[in-house]
Amino acid sequence: VQLQASGGGLVQAGGSLRLSCAASGRTFSNYVLGWFRQAPGKERQFAAAINWSGSSINYADSVKGRFTISRDNAKNTVYLQMNSLKLEDTAVYYCAAGLGSTVRTAWGYWGQGTQVTVSS
Repeated sequence: VQLQASGGGLVQAGGSLRLSCAASGRTFSNYVLGWFRQAPGKERQFAAAINWSGSSINYADSVKGRFTISRDNAKNTVYLQMNSLKLEDTAVYYCAAGLGSTVRTAWGYWGQGTQVTVSS
């Protein structure tokens, strides 16, 4: 089972990026998919999660209104559209898959991370 994140890069503050995470090795159609991020010297933090149908979505307060999570079950892929990026969004972004709800998830699978750097 593998989660492969991509789409990170260097962007100016106020800009946008779209992250993708493709899952392989099994289907995650019944799993909650999510994104976490870890800034240098800080703990990994939750960013967003979406349930299998897309009917339940949860965002951290720090990204609410700026980030949008979505998924394509046919492609086994989850996306994170990031708009109005701020310097404090700089981090390594990880995708994850787990069971439960979008507010209480047992995260069992993790991707390798993709770097997002926001410059002034």
